[in-house]
Amino acid sequence: AWIGTFHSQCSRILRKEISVLGYSNGFSIYDDDDQCNLVRHILKEFKIYEALYKGIASRISLLKSSLVGPEEFLSSGDGFGFDEKLAKVYVRYQDELKRGNALDFDDLIMQTVKIFNNNHKVLEKYQEKFSYILVDEFQDTNYAQYQLLKLLASGHKKVCVVGDDDQSIYRFRGANVQNILDFERDFPGARVIKLEQNYRSTQNILNVSGAVIERNDKRRQKKLWTDRGTGEKVNYCWFSTYQDEASYIAKAIKEYYLKGNYAYRDFAVFYRVNLQSRVIEDAFRNEGLPYRVVGGISFYQRKEIKDIIAYMRLSLNHGDNVSFRRIVNTPPRGIGASVLGKIENEAKKKSLPLFEALKLYLKSDTIPAAAKNKLTGFARLVDGFSSARYRSAADMLKNIYEKSGYAETIEEERAKHIDELISSVEGKDIKTFLDTVSLLTNMDNGHGVDSISLMTLHNAKGLEFPMVFIAGLEEGVLPYCKAMNTEDEISEERRLFYVGMTRAREILWLTGSSRRRLYAKMQDQEPSRFLKDIPRECCRWIEKTAADCHVLRLAAVQRKVRAERAFNPYAAGCRVKHPSWGIGVVRDCYGDGDDLKIKVNFPNFGVKKLAVRFANLEKI
Repeated sequence: AWIGTFHSQCSRILRKEISVLGYSNGFSIYDDDDQCNLVRHILKEFKIYEALYKGIASRISLLKSSLVGPEEFLSSGDGFGFDEKLAKVYVRYQDELKRGNALDFDDLIMQTVKIFNNNHKVLEKYQEKFSYILVDEFQDTNYAQYQLLKLLASGHKKVCVVGDDDQSIYRFRGANVQNILDFERDFPGARVIKLEQNYRSTQNILNVSGAVIERNDKRRQKKLWTDRGTGEKVNYCWFSTYQDEASYIAKAIKEYYLKGNYAYRDFAVFYRVNLQSRVIEDAFRNEGLPYRVVGGISFYQRKEIKDIIAYMRLSLNHGDNVSFRRIVNTPPRGIGASVLGKIENEAKKKSLPLFEALKLYLKSDTIPAAAKNKLTGFARLVDGFSSARYRSAADMLKNIYEKSGYAETIEEERAKHIDELISSVEGKDIKTFLDTVSLLTNMDNGHGVDSISLMTLHNAKGLEFPMVFIAGLEEGVLPYCKAMNTEDEISEERRLFYVGMTRAREILWLTGSSRRRLYAKMQDQEPSRFLKDIPRECCRWIEKTAADCHVLRLAAVQRKVRAERAFNPYAAGCRVKHPSWGIGVVRDCYGDGDDLKIKVNFPNFGVKKLAVRFANLEKI
C-alpha cells in the first residue's frame, strides 16, 4: 500500500514516468522559497515591481491547481483572470523550471495528470496498482487533485473519501468545496455515511455553530449531537472599543486561571487576520499572561516592524551598529558586501560606530562613484530623520516609512502591519515608545511553557481547547472585507466561523466592538451578520450593550454595507487604472465626498496617494 499526501504519491510516480515529458527522473522539487526566489528573479529581469513576487507566485499556484498551464492561460483571453504581465512571467517561470529540470509542488500533481491523460498505458498501470483508494480531508482537495482521483478510480471506482464540507476553508489555496458536493454525481451509487456524533463539544456549542452553518445553501445537511451534555451557554460580549474587548478577554482568562480549574494552555483566542493580534498581545502583556502566536509571528517580532524601528533607533543613536546592519540595505540600495566590509574594517581600526565609519569612508578618494552615491544617500536619509522635529513616535514612524523607500517596496499585508504600528503610537513619546518595544520584544512569549494560544481562524483547524474566544465578530472583520463580494466568499467566511466555534470543548466566547482601528483609521463597526443566526436561548449576553445593540445593529448591517459601497466605490483591494501609471490595487481610503483620497499600489511605480476628484481614475 502507498500512504502519503497527493504530492508525495505523485512524486513517486513521476520519478518513474516523467521522462515522457522531457524531464529526467533526477528532477529537483522547488519549495515555496525556491518558487518565490525564481519569480523575483524573473520580475527583476522583466523590470516588473519586485514586491509583487508573492502575489504572482500565488496566482501561478492557483492556476496550476486548476490545471491551467502557461499555454492554456495565454489562450484563455479574459478567462482565469487573464493578465498580460502574469502570462509573460508564467511562461518564463515554467521555461526556467524545465531548463533546470525542476518542478514546483503544484507541478507534481499537474504533470502527473498530464501523463495520465496522454498515456493510457501508464494510467492503466497505476489503476491496476491501486485497487482501492482512500482520501482523508477530502474537503481540502483542489480541482487538480480531484481530477487525479477520478482518473485513477475511473475503472474500478473503489473509492472511499472522508471529509466535512462545512470545514472547507482553504479556497484561497485552491481548495474546492464542490469536489465533495459533486462526489455522488461523479461516482453514481456511492454510499454516504454521516458521522454526526461529536466527541469534542457540548450540545450548546453544537447548537450555536450548527445554526450558523445551516444558513449556507451549498452544503450537505447534517445534525451534530453529543453525549457530553448541554454545557454552558455560549457567551456573547459587545464592547465600545477594540481595546476594551482585548482587555476584557485578558482579564477573563486571568480570572478563570486564578480559580485553579484551567491551565493557560487550555485557553485559545482566535481572530480573522493577523492585524488583530497586536492589541490582544498588548492586553496580555499588561496582565502578565504568557502566550504564544501559533502558526505566525508575534506582532513586534515581524520583520517589517523590526526594520522600521531599527530606522528610529539608528536615527536617535548613531552608535547602534545592530540597527545599522539591519537597514543599510533595507530596502535594497545596491550597496555591495565588499563596500560594507570596508566600512566594518574602518570601524574596527578607528574604534568607531559603523555609521560614523561610513561617513569617514565617504571622504576616501578610492571609493567608487556608484557606491559613494548610494552611501551618501543613506547617510543623508538617516541624518534627515535625526534632525527633523516630531510631535510623537507616530510622526517619526510615518516620516521614516514614507521617505526611506520602504513603502514602495513592501507587500500589502506587511504594509498593514506598519499602519497598525503607527496608529497604535499616536501621541506617544518617541523614547518611551522605543524603551517599551525593547521590553516587549525581549519578553518570553510563552514558547515551551504553559501558555495561551493566539492564532488566526485558519490556523485553528484541527485543534481543540477547553475554552475558546473568537474576537472581532464585526462586518468587515468576520466576514472579512475582502471576502464579501460573492455568495461563495460569504459561505466560506461562515464555514471559517463554524470551524472556530467547533474548536471549543467546554466554553465558547464571541466578542466584538463598536469601534476598531483598521488600516490606520478608527471605524464604526457593526456586529457580524453571522450573529443574527445564533439561537438566543443558547447564548448569554454578558454586556448590556451587546443585548441592546444586537437586534438594532444587525438589522442595519446589509443596508450600511450597500450604502458604503455605493458612496465609496474604491474599496481596499479593488483595481483602478491611471492614465500615467497604469493598473494598480487600492490599498486604503481616507475621507469622503470631494475629500476622498486613496492609496494605490502601482506595480511599476510604487505606492501613490491620490485625491480621487483629480486623479482621473478608471475602476476596472
